[in-house]
Amino acid sequence: MPIINIDLIAGRSEAQLKKLVEDVTDVVSKDTNAPKEHVHVILNEMQPNRYSVGGVLKSDEK
Repeated sequence: MPIINIDLIAGRSEAQLKKLVEDVTDVVSKDTNAPKEHVHVILNEMQPNRYSVGGVLKSDEK
């Protein structure tokens, strides 16, 4: 049973997230020969003020 964790900054639409998990499920199922119903995708959304790159919060980027 593949389990895929995806960390991303919040802000995508429900339609974008649905498409993402469908696409990831399709690829993982195809590449591992696992039935789609056995592929688990976990989305972890972070607020921009809880993630930084190079010491700068994403919420502070211009």
